[in-house]
Amino acid sequence: MFVVNHRKIFYAISAILVIGSLFAVAVYGLNFGIDFKGGSILEVEYPAGRPTQVALEEALAPLELKASVRSTGETGYIIRMKSLSEPERVSLTQAVSFNGTQKIEEKRFDSIGPLLGNESAKKSFASIAIVIIAIVLFIAFAFRKVSEPVSSWKYGIIAIVALVHDVIVPTGVFAVLGHFKGYEIDSLFVTALLVVLGFSVHDTIVVFDRVRENLKINRTYGKKQTFEQIVGNSISQTFTRSINTSLTVFLSLIVLYFVGGPATQHFTLALIIGIVAGTYSSIFLGSPLLVTMEKWQSRGK
Repeated sequence: MFVVNHRKIFYAISAILVIGSLFAVAVYGLNFGIDFKGGSILEVEYPAGRPTQVALEEALAPLELKASVRSTGETGYIIRMKSLSEPERVSLTQAVSFNGTQKIEEKRFDSIGPLLGNESAKKSFASIAIVIIAIVLFIAFAFRKVSEPVSSWKYGIIAIVALVHDVIVPTGVFAVLGHFKGYEIDSLFVTALLVVLGFSVHDTIVVFDRVRENLKINRTYGKKQTFEQIVGNSISQTFTRSINTSLTVFLSLIVLYFVGGPATQHFTLALIIGIVAGTYSSIFLGSPLLVTMEKWQSRGK
């Protein structure tokens, strides 16, 4: 009952996180990667030892490529820049090799046009919207026999609130990291959000299903528990399971973040933030909102 009794505190925490995230997005904007805005990316390694980042940036400056340089591994750099023509790519190769004085190994080079990037962005955000709508329809269908005291479609509405919370918080964090650390919003970030949505709704449904079962038991055996007590007991019954499941995933992701390669670090960080936000919303936001919804209905009547 602790979560339900102190639900206003948890609502306030969620509100602070969401407002702070929206503020970060509004102030700093989103640093979209070449997947969405178009451009080129070069990953290069220096077998004999890489030059300093400052030296490489100075070598690239005369080309006016609007390049951002980030180290990777022990001997490499990842360079993101505008879309390149073939002559510009030749000039780039000369610049990163310091006119042939440094031996380099080109690990990858990708280029995406602005139109393709824009189309990719639209499809990515559309996929998130479609997933959320599908989840809501599924929840409304799964809980169609639950009509008292909260209708099944309202379970779906509450799930939307929790899922939007789980999307906004990682996005806000990446807006801050994008401004100060150069983190980018790319297709891997969208993939991470989709994974988080699936994980979060799983936790939410576990609690909702326990509420449904306890409502059935309450009716069958003529118990006098209020809806607030039923939701509180349902959270208590599933709390340990939810925390243990999330903690297992969280620890695995922490290991992957520090042990995995640079290519997966940002993806892993997005998952870590999303899993934490999703676990919080499932326990401390979604389920207590059932109680709030029921109380609003009672006042309306």
